[in-house]
Parts: sequence; structure tokens; C-alpha cells
Amino acid sequence: MSASSPGGAPQASVATPPGSLPAAFEGLPRIDLRPGPDGAPPTGRLAWRERCARAAGLAGEADEAARAIIADVRARGDAAVVELTRRFEGRTLDPDHLELEPQRRAEACARVPHDIRAALELAARRIREFHQTQRHPTTGLERDGERLHSRVAPLRRVAVYAPGGTAAYPSSVLMAGIPAKVAGVDEVLLLTPRANDVVLLAAELAGIDRVFEIGGAQAIAAAALGTERVPRVDKIVGPGNAYVTAAKRQVYGLCDIDGIAGPSEILVVADATADAEFVAADLISQAEHDRLACAVLVTDHPPLIDATDAALRRQLVDLPRRELATLALVEHGAAVLVEDRDALARTADEYAPEHLELLVDRPEAMASDLRGAGAIFVGPWTPEAAGDYTAGPSHVLPTAGAARFGSPLGVWDFVKHTSVLALGHRALVEQAKAIVTLARAEGLEGHARAVERRLAEGRGR
Repeated sequence: MSASSPGGAPQASVATPPGSLPAAFEGLPRIDLRPGPDGAPPTGRLAWRERCARAAGLAGEADEAARAIIADVRARGDAAVVELTRRFEGRTLDPDHLELEPQRRAEACARVPHDIRAALELAARRIREFHQTQRHPTTGLERDGERLHSRVAPLRRVAVYAPGGTAAYPSSVLMAGIPAKVAGVDEVLLLTPRANDVVLLAAELAGIDRVFEIGGAQAIAAAALGTERVPRVDKIVGPGNAYVTAAKRQVYGLCDIDGIAGPSEILVVADATADAEFVAADLISQAEHDRLACAVLVTDHPPLIDATDAALRRQLVDLPRRELATLALVEHGAAVLVEDRDALARTADEYAPEHLELLVDRPEAMASDLRGAGAIFVGPWTPEAAGDYTAGPSHVLPTAGAARFGSPLGVWDFVKHTSVLALGHRALVEQAKAIVTLARAEGLEGHARAVERRLAEGRGR
């Protein structure tokens, strides 16, 4: 989502006259990766490397601003949160009422229209059902007088961040809050700058315990450090603008975070069997998030590119966020032409998208070989939008190429593993020579003696 200020209110899209498009839109930028006599054209490979090299904005103005905000909150606590909110958001907070009272939350939930409530309840039920399958058992082994275990326990307190204003996403509250409660987290906080009724209903359905009406980098700092009224948390999760993201990165170590989020992205892999209208619709579904969103088509069927461009023009005409979507498609989108099916899969893994759609023949077979994606949407009846709302797996996913090594948010993000070791006398005797030898090889005499003293003559067992 787009960033406007450290306070966290994303910029609204600029209106375009009905039925028109920005003059710059002439179709997706094209990249040809098909090999010629000497391999793929250098210009194509360079253009593709540039598309793959997107980043989540790890430095710059937002980074510097976040550092100053964190220092201020560390020094002045709630007073800094109140002042920064007034400066960046134009909102005056009462320090004694940063947390929403239960009555206000209940009144907000009661105002939500029935159809929205029903949709949120369906989504919450499916998200909970899916994440209940992710619970981790304690693992380990017992043998000959020793017990070694990896004990799993939930975190005590976590914060879910939800943007406010034009970018309020109740679905993200469900997608982050429910896995935390399924994991058994004792207390889940919601941080949101302008809590609307639908977001507060989502918080209720997710089982969120406390809601604080604060946002921006100052909210991240307050939760990571702890203030007079905002308790310190073990982990912060959820999407935010560039300043929120920069603050999350900088407080890592004071607490855990879910990851460094970049703009939303989709890569659609499509062959001759794909419907161009579906391809265009799914590219738009991500492009409408933000002008920095990335929407990429990879195909081995040249006619599909022209058909997709035509479908994009038709579908953008009456899209409420058409200017944002068009800018994203032109500036960060691409239509990539490759040689064959193997190249489709290889190119998808190179990009490592947040969302990967497979609109190809035998999509299940291709999905089984792919590793570099946050979530894979298999076949024409699995639009990315289903993953955003009701399918079940969390839509909080790695972006900016982090799907090469990152995973979707899940129950595993809200637990910690503790190693528990219990050796009997015989087990220590069996390991003692190796322990002492390795300790002295590393120059750690105290380690060696700690074992030898236990096994000295006359020591009890």
C-alpha cells in the first residue's frame, strides 16, 4: 500500500474522468526471454533482472524518519505517541484513552451491515479451520537415561497492525489475529489509527483482546518498547506503509516481526489454454492496490499477450481505482514471453512472487515442482482474490522476492521452541570425553572442567 506520511494514512488515488485512461497506458511492457542462436537477447535478460530485483525499501526517507520516531517514543512514551499522531495525522488523542473501551467496540460491531457481517463470519470460520491444522506437537526423543525435547509454547503477547483510513483491511485483521489465537497466544493487541466498524468486528471475530487506536511508526515503537499505557509485545505482525515497515525492521530484536513487507505482487503463468479475461482480471486485482504493485504475466503463447492487453483496456475503463492500477501495470508490470512449459516454471521461480497463479494445462503438475512463491493458486477457478478473503490460508505473505526463503504467516509464527535437555549420569559419561575434547579444542577450559568435576571420584550420581 502507498505511503504518504509517517503517521500512516496512505494517499487516495487521483480521480480520472469516467471512461478514460491515462494516456501512458499502451499495454504491458514486454520482455522477450526466448532464446535465439546465442541465447536470450541481452536486453531481455537485463529487463527481467530489473523486474526481479524489486525491493521492500530498506533505506531512505522512511528509514530515517522511523529511527527518529522510535527514539522519541523511547524517551517520552505516550506523550510522544500523542504528539506524533497530532503532527502526522491531525488527530488529537487522549492519553488516557489510547485503548478502545469494550462498550465502544461492541457498539461498532452492532452497526455493521448484515451482509458484511456474514461475509466476515464465513471468512473467519474458514481461516480458523485451516490454521487449526498447523498446530505443532512437541518433538524429541528419550533413550538410556536422557530426555531431549523441542518444547512448543505460544508467545505471551503479540500486536497486529492494521492500517486506517482508505487502506483499512478487516481481512488482514482476520488473517493475522486468528492464527495467533489458534496458536494459543495469551493476549493479542490490535493497533489501528482510525478503527472503523468493520475492522472492529473483524477484531471481535478474530478473538483480539485489546484495541489501541494508534498507528504509524509511533504505534510500532510503542508496542516494541512498551509505554505507560501500551504493553510491550513479543511480536508485531501485519501490513503498513513504508514508515510502518521501516519501524518494524528497526525494532526487530526488541521484539520479533513477521517480515519486511513490500508492495503487493502477482505473477500469472499462462499458456494457450488460458482465458485472457481471467489473466487481465487477476493482474488488475493486484495492480489496484498501489502504483508500486507488481503484476506480471509469463507466457509461452505470444497471442495471449495481445489478448491480455485488450482485456486490460476493457476492464480498466470502469474500475474505480483505474489510475492507480494503470500506473502500476505500466511502471511495474510486464508481459514476459518464454520458450516452453519448462521455462514458464523456471521464470516463475526466478521472480519468487507473493502470489503465483497457474492458468495452464495440468496446473497441479506444475505446482508440485515450484518452490519460489508465497502462495500458489492452482487453475482457473482459484483467483488470488479467494486467497485474500475466504479460502483459509493467511494472505500475509512474503514479498519483494522474499518468497525464495520466506513463508506465509501461520500458527508457527506465534509459537517459540525451547530445547529441554535432561541427562542422567550414564548419558553424561558416554558423552564426556567428546565434550571435554571439543571444549579444549575451542580453548574453553571452563567447559571441560564443568564436565570433569561432575565425574570426579566421590561425586554422587
